[in-house]
Amino acid sequence: MSAVDLRGFGWRHAGRKAWAVRGLDLRVERGERVLLLGPSGAGKSTLLAALAGLLAEDSGEREGTAEIDGLDVRKARERVGIVFQDPETQLVMSRAGDDVAFGLENRGTPPVEIWPAVRAALDAVGFPYPLDRPTQALSGGEQQRLALAGVLALKPDLLLLDEPTANLDPDGAALVRSALAHAVPRDTTVIMVEHRLEPVVPLVDRVVVLSPGGGVAASGPPAAVFGELGPALAAGGIWVPGQPLPAPRRASGPPGDVLLTADRVALAPRLAPTDATVRAGEALAVLGRNGIGKSTLALILGGLLRPSAGRVTATPALTGSAADARRPPHRWRAADLTARIGSVFQDPEHQFVAATVRGELAVGPRRLGRPLAVVDELLARLRLEHVAGANPYTLSGGEARRLSVATALASAPRLLVLDEPTFGQDRRTWVELVGLLADLRDAGHGVVTVTHDLEFAAALADRRVTLS
Repeated sequence: MSAVDLRGFGWRHAGRKAWAVRGLDLRVERGERVLLLGPSGAGKSTLLAALAGLLAEDSGEREGTAEIDGLDVRKARERVGIVFQDPETQLVMSRAGDDVAFGLENRGTPPVEIWPAVRAALDAVGFPYPLDRPTQALSGGEQQRLALAGVLALKPDLLLLDEPTANLDPDGAALVRSALAHAVPRDTTVIMVEHRLEPVVPLVDRVVVLSPGGGVAASGPPAAVFGELGPALAAGGIWVPGQPLPAPRRASGPPGDVLLTADRVALAPRLAPTDATVRAGEALAVLGRNGIGKSTLALILGGLLRPSAGRVTATPALTGSAADARRPPHRWRAADLTARIGSVFQDPEHQFVAATVRGELAVGPRRLGRPLAVVDELLARLRLEHVAGANPYTLSGGEARRLSVATALASAPRLLVLDEPTFGQDRRTWVELVGLLADLRDAGHGVVTVTHDLEFAAALADRRVTLS
């Protein structure tokens, strides 16, 4: 009996005309390791949520069958463990040992068995701290290893991984991949979604490519799929090992006026004293490990957070007047801040305010009294036309990220601050984002990107700041 058996499976989220996934026939054998690919919006995360039994019957329409070991997925939840992109969404307790024990306690595991299982799971993933280590004191990579330990302690038959390294710095991502390679029992079936493939291909037996139109576009050993279909898959938006990216987009001229200066800004304990200068016509990349304060710096530069120490100083080149330049950005009126600085948050849903994607894109231009023609342009360039009438909260992770970037671009602020703009993006959209931001920079705007994506920094950044 196969571990996973999908026959004509489809799911359409409530309120959506298009099916998230449809006509899917797929068998995954027990102990098989599968890498699930497809362009953004092909239904990868929806499929994992379905297999985990997380799609409520009243939240959409289902067709076909989905079974695990012969049981409908809704009756097989205890056989499945899932690890998401963001480890903080899975950590529920304040101490590491308690967090791993939480799932076992909920399943009614006898107390005498819980703590040996907790210690074994933490040892398996190489967790280096005692059981009472505060979860908030962990780096992103350490939190993700802890989340994986919490799932492995339950001994699932099927392990689902939805881009588990997407929000991690390179060192943290390597820690998680090492835990996956050495801690997951060989008879555990694994289905993994990832966009950057080179480091994870050695961990899998088979590659399955979902077609945006429904069904499976390709299936087979990694070497066969990438060797035969590599160029076609890359053209369709899939990250394929060995397929070259376009040449970096260097600035068309020297940087212009200083727009914003941060002098020893800090917010204890999240950000140590840091200096930064942002110029017109320049793309600045902010790098550093998880937990070092990159997102905090982005919020401070964006005028959305007041530093506890230091000062952020704007120039008339950004404000348009010497009077406004005398006040730090966090003290500007909301309308002035929106017109001057656009921010893209790490969590896209934190900034959505409209009922539709089209309406969300129109908020900024309408508030500033600017033409709305940019809305259709951005819908086309970022491939959001098919969801223009959808609620932003029903989008896939990649679509939501594209919308959050597009909303900032729609207002055309003089300075744009983006926190992880490329996470969850397929290859085609990644290239489009590089082009859009490069065009904005070359038109005289300042661009600041907080990122773990070193290829993105190499493709766009004129200058880098590494926090330490």
